[in-house]
Amino acid sequence: MNNYSPLSNLKQHSCQKPHAWTIFTVAFTLIIICLVPPCYSKEKNTSEILRQANLNVEKYRKADAAISFHKKTGEPVKNTTVIIEQKTHDFLFGNIIFPLIGVLEKYDREIYRPKLFQKRFKDVFNFAIFPFYWSSYEKTPARPEWRKLIPVLQWCKENGITAKGHPLAWVEKGGTPTWLYDLPTKLAEELLKARITRIAKGFKDQIDIWDVVNEPTHTITWSEVMEKPYGQRYTSIPIKKIADWVEKCYRWAHQANPQATLIMNDYEQIVSDFIPDTRQRFYDLAAELKERGTPLNGLGLQAHAKEYWYSPKEIWDTLNFYEKLGYPLHITEFIPQSSGNNIKGNSKKGKWTKQAQAEFAEQFYRVCFGHPAVVSINWWGLSDRYIWSERPGGGLIDENYQPKPAYNKIENLIKKEWMTKLSMKTNDDGLINFRGFYGNYKITLKTKNGAVYTFNIHLDKNEANKWNFKL
Repeated sequence: MNNYSPLSNLKQHSCQKPHAWTIFTVAFTLIIICLVPPCYSKEKNTSEILRQANLNVEKYRKADAAISFHKKTGEPVKNTTVIIEQKTHDFLFGNIIFPLIGVLEKYDREIYRPKLFQKRFKDVFNFAIFPFYWSSYEKTPARPEWRKLIPVLQWCKENGITAKGHPLAWVEKGGTPTWLYDLPTKLAEELLKARITRIAKGFKDQIDIWDVVNEPTHTITWSEVMEKPYGQRYTSIPIKKIADWVEKCYRWAHQANPQATLIMNDYEQIVSDFIPDTRQRFYDLAAELKERGTPLNGLGLQAHAKEYWYSPKEIWDTLNFYEKLGYPLHITEFIPQSSGNNIKGNSKKGKWTKQAQAEFAEQFYRVCFGHPAVVSINWWGLSDRYIWSERPGGGLIDENYQPKPAYNKIENLIKKEWMTKLSMKTNDDGLINFRGFYGNYKITLKTKNGAVYTFNIHLDKNEANKWNFKL
């Protein structure tokens, strides 16, 4: 291959007097380099990644389908209108459901406008995260507050919303009730095992997706917390030492519910400013657990933006990095703000306004939905009324539950752009062919004499997606 350039030519003939044309070419090249804006390559990366993500949506999120219609006599139903309406997504688009359970009563004595909250939630999301922080779930030993969850779980079931529990084990204070500290370390671990087993078994068929261990690469081990309950919890310790206690938790959860999807969740996955090499540590822990045959079914990547604007390349590189492990990837905690604070990072300048939040959110969703390894995206807080204090204005709706621009952007993506709705006519064989997003569909056929027939189908990633209906 010829790698000729004017600069290499000068090097090869350095002992000769440079040709005037060579000098001109080099000078011209240097001028062009200086004139090209430094953001050009960044903009090129962004547009290329978004283009690739869009192509991937068509390739990985949809399937070809064929439906034929025949009369009872076997005659094909020709030239007849068929309406194709997607009703649900297989991909999980989620948010936390905490306010409906009443675990945030420090903000309101009564749950604020629950019906409107439910509407805003189900109009966009099909995935709800339920709180299982041990310190609030079981404030008093042997008195877990599971009853609060039941009505909301029932509402989710009635509305086709998949439930997920978060988390079963976490050594932060929210995951270790103070009454544990009076017990011997060994007994405390036995109670952790009992908690994981009881909850995973007890909520089977209601909650079959779990963040089992939360933030393991940033924290110390369970036994260390029990031995020094008021000491440092967030630090960097050897991976194998972490794996020893984490592995147990996944085996306990799997034994209690072998069908459950068990996720490991950690933060600082896009950028790191607390513990160096955070992504490598999380990768190494997942690889160690995989080597041990641990029943781990997915990796949870937190994406708390803080005030940082992640570039599409940073997101894409992160997803590519973890894809190599072979686990499905879950975006577990995403919460860009609309605080008015300055935007940090090299990708965008300005303030975190409501419009900026919406722009960033749309870009982030497009990149993640366009990556084949990602199976869920979860926004961490629906309303500014109950939002995490470190991410002011991080909700999709305001304190009175009115939609913000980000809500409208996400709703448009999930419910319009990424939903299949078509009107077609059958051919001479009574057949229609189409390509649609994975999910449940309502198929309506309207005959020329006014008769209406409806059918339900599910476009599945692992099926042939062919149907033959008789009228």
